[in-house]
Amino acid sequence: MRDPGLQPERTRLAWRRTTLSGTVAAVLAMKTALHGGASVAGMAVCALCLALWLGFLALAHRRIRVLAASSEPAALAPRHATATTLLTVALAVCAAALIF
Repeated sequence: MRDPGLQPERTRLAWRRTTLSGTVAAVLAMKTALHGGASVAGMAVCALCLALWLGFLALAHRRIRVLAASSEPAALAPRHATATTLLTVALAVCAAALIF
């Protein structure tokens, strides 16, 4: 017999891991930007990284709550999936910009 509670639980844990990974990436990007003194461009990219991370965190937290609230949660809305993807890619681009 299949346990319907396992899939939402695994998905919820995956969202938590992804949020943690995004947090580490944002912190490392900000650390890189501030290493060796703060510049205006570095601070601007830091602020952008922070805003992108907060946006992702809000979407992820919303999804985690939905997954925890019911045994058969609704599917992720396409606009939320698109927003999450765009935020993730933008955060990766910001982090890459800080490295180079």
